[in-house]
Amino acid sequence: MPANYVLLEKITVGAAGAASVTFTGIPQTGYTDLKMVASMRCTTTFGNNFYDTYITVNAANLSWKDLLGQGSGTPSSRNDSTNFVTLGVTSSGATASTFGSVELYFPNYNSTTTYKSVSMDSVSESNATQAAAQLSAGLYSSNTAISSITITPYNSPTGLLAQYSTFYLYGVAALGTTPAIVPYATGGDTIMTDGTYWYHAFVSSGTFTPQKGISCYVLVVASGGGGAGVVGGGGGAGGYQLFSTQSVSTAQTVTIGGGGVGGSGGGGNTGLTSGSNSQFGSLTASVGGGYGGTIGAALAAASGGSGGGGSGALAVGSGTSGQGFAGGSGTPNAGGGGGGSGAVGGASPTATVGGPGGAGKNSESAWLSVVGLGVSGFIAGGGGGGGNAGGAGGAAGSGGASAGTQSTNALPATANTGSGGGGGYSGGNGGNGGSGLVIVRYAV
Repeated sequence: MPANYVLLEKITVGAAGAASVTFTGIPQTGYTDLKMVASMRCTTTFGNNFYDTYITVNAANLSWKDLLGQGSGTPSSRNDSTNFVTLGVTSSGATASTFGSVELYFPNYNSTTTYKSVSMDSVSESNATQAAAQLSAGLYSSNTAISSITITPYNSPTGLLAQYSTFYLYGVAALGTTPAIVPYATGGDTIMTDGTYWYHAFVSSGTFTPQKGISCYVLVVASGGGGAGVVGGGGGAGGYQLFSTQSVSTAQTVTIGGGGVGGSGGGGNTGLTSGSNSQFGSLTASVGGGYGGTIGAALAAASGGSGGGGSGALAVGSGTSGQGFAGGSGTPNAGGGGGGSGAVGGASPTATVGGPGGAGKNSESAWLSVVGLGVSGFIAGGGGGGGNAGGAGGAAGSGGASAGTQSTNALPATANTGSGGGGGYSGGNGGNGGSGLVIVRYAV
């Protein structure tokens, strides 16, 4: 296709056949014209080996005239009708694996001040004398811009479009202009493209609404758990899941988990919570990271997407299979690091030094770069464990997790990284976990 043509959508009929095919959500800016190219076959046998399909625009019929040649001779006809018909579909009685060919052109399709014309040429194909070639001109008698185009075979649903029938819709930009590339969905706090893919990044809950059926990848990261105070274990990272090749055609609810709360430096560690789940539609939820343990309240670390780090001899939190890892163990006067999405949390190396948080992941660093999220390409690292009596806090897990620190209070994890909060030093408070995120990626 010429450089000013952009493929807006491709539809291929599956094994079950299709009663109709519809292009929806046609962009209203960036293009002047539309071109549809199709290769069609029908499941119904018809005596002359070719078959009718009807073309409707915005669910409305078109008026049309045509010139038609068929059979072994050269007859022609001219028809007037309110049903715009193309004969360029081969019936099942024709030679096996042959398909008819159709091309339609819609100039000024998005005008709101004029009626819309359409031109078409089509030919059925068969190794037989019965075939058809057709030239047609149609008119959509409305000032409404074209937002959908439907192709329906005659006598549907008895006659279906057969498997492998394929339809392409192109947007045509004005000559001398750069074709606009527009997203095929709405929703997300940030929508960006790198020229190859669209990225919809959610850092708050919302709805992802495709304008057509799309195949996408979905990254879902839950929020991190809070770090505990008083020789606290680091919070675990939120669960990290990448779902590949998801077919999405309807609106999907997106839930972003809020970060877990770090525990107070008092003996009761009041307020300490695990992270919350994140989810895309009906896909398996990513589980919030577990909070860190603390000897100050004799509280074992919680399990979650990744587990919280232990404190003293208290148990560490475990991770969720396929989403994260367990926290690291503590020592009598130091907390273990929270588990990360990429590695187990580090154990406290000495009696007074906190363990490092487990590493996050950077496998989707290119995505994060496009939408401006992550820390040096990483997300979902575990929080470092808190030290005691002059011992150092454990380093943050890569991904922006808070480290345990020798200062009074641990620092919070970076927002929208899904990282765990750091464990508090001595009597200091634990750090809050980072909130989660969801990124949807699909081809331009």
